[in-house]
Amino acid sequence: MKLLQKTSRIYLFASLAIYIAVGIAFFWSIKYMIYDEVENRLKVEKRDFEAYVEEHDEWLEDAYFVENKIEVSPTRGSISDEVIFKDTLILNRYEGTLDPFRQLTFYASIDGEPHRVVIRKSMIQSYKLIEAISAIMIAFLGVLMVGMFFFQRRLSGKIWQPFYESLANIKDFDWTKSKKLELPKSEITEFNELEDVMVKMASKMQHDYKSLKEFTENASHEMQTPLALINARVEQFIQTGDLDKDHTYWIEEIYHASRRISRINQGLLLLAKIENQQFTEQENTNLTDLLKAKLGDFEDIISHKQLRVDIDAEGEFITLMSPALAEIMIVNLINNAIRHNYVNGTLEIRSGNHHLQVSNTGNALKTDPESLFDRFKKESSGSESVGLGLAIVKQICDNYNLKVTYQNQESIHKIRIESQ
Repeated sequence: MKLLQKTSRIYLFASLAIYIAVGIAFFWSIKYMIYDEVENRLKVEKRDFEAYVEEHDEWLEDAYFVENKIEVSPTRGSISDEVIFKDTLILNRYEGTLDPFRQLTFYASIDGEPHRVVIRKSMIQSYKLIEAISAIMIAFLGVLMVGMFFFQRRLSGKIWQPFYESLANIKDFDWTKSKKLELPKSEITEFNELEDVMVKMASKMQHDYKSLKEFTENASHEMQTPLALINARVEQFIQTGDLDKDHTYWIEEIYHASRRISRINQGLLLLAKIENQQFTEQENTNLTDLLKAKLGDFEDIISHKQLRVDIDAEGEFITLMSPALAEIMIVNLINNAIRHNYVNGTLEIRSGNHHLQVSNTGNALKTDPESLFDRFKKESSGSESVGLGLAIVKQICDNYNLKVTYQNQESIHKIRIESQ
């Protein structure tokens, strides 16, 4: 949910709650004032009644012909000073409806006898007045709430506009390029402070990216060159044939160690480049076709190990990624499936529109499956494995929002790549 929608909803619900509370309070305030007015008038008529009885010492039914209804009935016992107000309903003899009345009950002595006196005043007009006031109030509050909602929404949209423009520029910003991050200026101080911070951070990211890129390029060149020279000289030394058995053994050890250092160096530099997102070229790559094509490069090794290859392509897994990294990922998967397979084993390829799975027979896993994709985690202790192949696969998948998982069923090891 966007920030503007969130604040608008909060404002709308808060305004609605406040207006309902204000409406209820206003309704009860009006009702209290009207009741107070009616009860005061009933008290005045009570005094008129008492004055009339005191003067005439009797009560005539035709003494009052106003809207009020007065009932006087004899009662027993002593006269109480209690005055009781309450609401009651009386049948309208013309319309046959029950009309609301406010009723005052008190006791008075008429001609020396105690009587119960009830004076009622119609509340019809009062209720109509309350209803009219309430309806007007609701209408005004509704118009006010709707008006304030749209005003607040428009005002917030205008105030937050620089923020959204900055957010769009940050999304489009590519720190691998030399172009500086540019953000719009605003009248809001906080937005300008945020802009300064983001520009400084972007500049720092570009500087770090450039430094790391130069380091990996320099390291790749400066380390690979002497390693290649060492390997070449050692190979020449071995091919001279002038070495005895012990010297040949030690020279071969040096040669294998040098090649291992070279592969580790290449693997770590490749991981650094992938993490640093130096592979910017992207295109839709058919991983299924690429895997089938790369299997041909391993034909000799597959034949040497007498592996049975089974391909079941129900669909083609096409994803947007760097072609170079896609090839590295596929080669590592095939290399891993062949290296950890045994003679006369099987290599199965399963492909769909959203997944690719490489399975191979092999010995039971000795390491923790959870750490299989960690760096320098390897099953084989041979010098040919440096433990970076699956780590590189995992890093490539992370960069392109692909999910890579490992499953083991008896002697079958499955590595599955699927889109998320």
